[in-house]
Amino acid sequence: MNRRPLTKGKVCVLGSGTMGHGIAQVFAASSFSVVIYDINEEVLKVAQKKIHKNLMLMVEENYMNFEESEKVLARIVFTTDFAFAVGDASLVIEAVPEIIELKKEIYTKLETLISEDTIVASNTSTYSIEVLAEDVSFADRMLVVHFFNPTHLVRLVEVVPSKRTKPEVIDKMMELLINCGKKPVRLQKDIPGFVANRLQAAVVREAMYLLEEGVADARDIDSVIADGPGMRWAFDGPIQIADFGGLDIWEKVTGNLFPELDSSKKAPKLISDKVQENNLGVKTGEGFYQYEKDEVTLAAKERDRKLIKLLSIKEM
Repeated sequence: MNRRPLTKGKVCVLGSGTMGHGIAQVFAASSFSVVIYDINEEVLKVAQKKIHKNLMLMVEENYMNFEESEKVLARIVFTTDFAFAVGDASLVIEAVPEIIELKKEIYTKLETLISEDTIVASNTSTYSIEVLAEDVSFADRMLVVHFFNPTHLVRLVEVVPSKRTKPEVIDKMMELLINCGKKPVRLQKDIPGFVANRLQAAVVREAMYLLEEGVADARDIDSVIADGPGMRWAFDGPIQIADFGGLDIWEKVTGNLFPELDSSKKAPKLISDKVQENNLGVKTGEGFYQYEKDEVTLAAKERDRKLIKLLSIKEM
């Protein structure tokens, strides 16, 4: 894991949940001093345990050595003191729940606590950067930096500037992410769902249609993606795959198939029914599959193990 060293200041991550603790780990692994803020000590203790678990698996898979993992954890400070967390930070990453009022409250508090050079990024996957940056004094230093779970392993980060974001701020953020081993993609337009979630949603919509129509069961539909297109998508995107397949072929395939695809404008009924039954997936123990607590932990660990192996290959 060779990363070019950077001259850097403190990175502050606001929120230690599903995304926040992973974002903190990413920057700490690249020698940043990191502070994670959350509202109570118990939440922060959980985040610390998750980071430690992530690091130990990376050591097991020989992605880093034990001494490196200890240094990563030592670079992270956990605090419930908001002013301390953001003070002197060169970069503040907001990773709080997707509640617009909460985000706006955070930005208001930041107004008087950060310097005139501090970059503020939101990990939102829901809100437009134009909405987030509205009536914010640091709008010219603000952008969306959308990581993907598990944050410490998935390389993609979508970077979405507002119309007021300074070009040098965008360039600096892209450089920071590259030097953290990420593959940032700068969007030229602010569009709902950005790029990745729009593509994922299109696949999920068709998967749910096939399931509802009884074409195949859930496990087989998942297998089709994981053992078919998913293997190619790990190295080539859909546009290059079309080039490889021949655009004359894809013209015929899409022309014939598009009229047959699901074009629903609402959430899939199968998903809505599960939500109404409070069968939310791994968080409740049941979704389209049944999950025992121990099985979920083992499955997540095995997923991360595979992602570490894939990450090692992609870095070659």
